Amino acid sequence: MEIERKFLVKSLPPGLKARSGSPIRQGYFSIRDKDVEIRLREIGSKRCITIKAGRGLVRLEEEIPISRECFEALWPLVRKASIQKTRYRIPCAGHTLEVDIYQGHHRCLITAEVEFRPLREAKAFHPPVFLGREVTGNRHYTNESLARSTLRRFRKGDHGI
Repeated sequence: MEIERKFLVKSLPPGLKARSGSPIRQGYFSIRDKDVEIRLREIGSKRCITIKAGRGLVRLEEEIPISRECFEALWPLVRKASIQKTRYRIPCAGHTLEVDIYQGHHRCLITAEVEFRPLREAKAFHPPVFLGREVTGNRHYTNESLARSTLRRFRKGDHGI
């Protein structure tokens, strides 16, 4: 199970520019069940297929590593429903924030996610001041929704910074 909260970022976290980020390319397969997503992801030199079920704070997640050849063979199937972003991992109050800066159609959107082990940790988490509105469970801000909404453009100050 994945326990995760997601926030818009209203200002860049201290020290972010000094860190190196990992480029991410991910796309989504078309399926009918709105509560299940199947994602193809490349992050750095790692590639996988991920299956997620459910919405909101707690979801089922299973990740299956795949080869570069398999990824490249499958990529044309998801290219039209894909996103690109750079991820920065920031230590924060005993947790790790994953700050994502989006490119392409979603340029200017910056989000941060933090994963928890027990649910009580998620509920007790107090976000740092540079995080903005919480969007956990908001379908407009899921990566799958962003990947499928190529016409939506973000402007500086709209969503994130």
